[in-house]
Amino acid sequence: MLHNAAESVLVLVDFQGRLMPAIHEGDRVAKEAVRLGNIARVLDVPVIGTEQSPGSLGGNIDDIKRLCDRTLAKDYFDGCRDGLLDLLPEGRKNVVVAGCEAHVCVLQTVAGLLGHGLKVTVVLDAIGSRQARSREAAIDRMRNSGATAATVEMVAFEWMRTSQHERFREVLGFVK
Repeated sequence: MLHNAAESVLVLVDFQGRLMPAIHEGDRVAKEAVRLGNIARVLDVPVIGTEQSPGSLGGNIDDIKRLCDRTLAKDYFDGCRDGLLDLLPEGRKNVVVAGCEAHVCVLQTVAGLLGHGLKVTVVLDAIGSRQARSREAAIDRMRNSGATAATVEMVAFEWMRTSQHERFREVLGFVK
C-alpha cells in the first residue's frame, strides 16, 4: 500500500517527557518522529498527538507538541477508546503511526484503528519501547494483524510521489 498525503493522517503516540528517557534509543526515536511530523506539516498531512495519563506522565516533549494540530489526553492504552477516532479528519483513511511504547499504547492503538477498518502503517524508525525485544514483538504482532511497516523516508517519498512535487526541496531538507 502506497500512501497518499491527501488521504493520510499522522498519529504521534505518547512521546512524553517523563517516558522518553526510559525508551531504548529514545533520543533517536523522538528525532525520527519529529522529522516525520515536520514532513507531514510541509505536505499538509494532519498531525494528531496522544498523551497517556498526562497528569502522571506529563505532556509530550515540546518538539512533538508544536507539530500536533490536536492532542488527545487518554487513559486507555488504545487511543481509539478515548476518542482518537473523533479527532481523525474526514476522508483520511490511511493512518501513519509513530510512538511509544510500541508493545503497549502503539500496539493497542494500531489494533483499535485496524478494528475500525482504517489502513495503518507503523513507522519503524519512529517507534520505541523500553526494551528492544518488546518493540520487535510489537512489530511482529502489528504486521500479523494487518498493519504495514515503513520508514520515515518511505512515507515521505510516497506522500510526494514525484520529484516534481511543489514541496520536494523543502521535504528533501528533512531527509538529508
